[in-house]
Amino acid sequence: MTIHRRVTLLAAPALILGARASYAQAFPTRPIRMIVPYTPGGVSDITARLIAEPMSAALGQPVPVENRAGADGVIGTDVIAKSTDGHTLGLISVGHPVNAAFYRLPYDTIRDFTFLSLTTRTPLVMCAARGFAASTPAEFVALAKSKPAGELTFAGTAGVVRLAPVLFAQRTEIQMTYVPYRGSTQAHPDLMSGRVDVMFDTVPAALAHIQAGTLKALATTGAHRAPQLPDTPTMGEFLPGFEASTWGMVIGPANMPVPVVERLHREIVAALNRPDVQDRHKTLGAEVATLTPEQSRDFTISEMEKWGAAARSAGISPQNAG
Repeated sequence: MTIHRRVTLLAAPALILGARASYAQAFPTRPIRMIVPYTPGGVSDITARLIAEPMSAALGQPVPVENRAGADGVIGTDVIAKSTDGHTLGLISVGHPVNAAFYRLPYDTIRDFTFLSLTTRTPLVMCAARGFAASTPAEFVALAKSKPAGELTFAGTAGVVRLAPVLFAQRTEIQMTYVPYRGSTQAHPDLMSGRVDVMFDTVPAALAHIQAGTLKALATTGAHRAPQLPDTPTMGEFLPGFEASTWGMVIGPANMPVPVVERLHREIVAALNRPDVQDRHKTLGAEVATLTPEQSRDFTISEMEKWGAAARSAGISPQNAG
């Protein structure tokens, strides 16, 4: 090998690293759209708006937030999948992997996206009317087993709120009957009156009723006790490993350049770690939580597998989105 060729080969890694750093520094070259595939006002929408400003300051380009709701998030998520580079991102929720169980999608849930970072986790709470006969998950299971199969009912809306009770029933070998509602506000009056027995709702949606005493909390479903309900045990204390949360995640289209992924991940995490951003999420009942791009992808795959299995056990098969 000639000296010239040896020097060239030794210099190659440094040249590659230099090119990557230059690419990351040049990005972005225009505004970055942050698509939220849901209506305004939810945790995903608020998170997107909270991190957009510090991201814009760090990246030197505007980061406008755009709501593209419809078909439980499928419409906006499809826009992200079909974008061509890192100048279109999205802030999705647990509905992204759950939708694979409910709908025939125009994109592949994993292959058509780059996963940048988890942003938040929000636990659910198993709740019932104040006078309901059971006050713990163990008491609920005993009550269900003392009655004809399926006599106890659960209220559900969509996504993980629909599937968490299914997973609970699987793990405890009981049967419950699903009563569908369009949203929590429609379900709560029937839950408080006892017309439906139990609901796995998000902590923010149910908290005011629990604090007022019109609903009682049997358990929360996060990895640890919810700060808003510190005296309420987690479901994992009764069923080890049980966890069911809503969450947020920033994603982009597939095949984003590695230096862009690294820079965006860094700026997303920096924005989420701001004290004002963390404090605002606490008021929403959400916990800021981040993962690396690789961990975010693996986490989404595990969520798709978990909720897909729950959906199949409930006889749910994918339908056309819309």
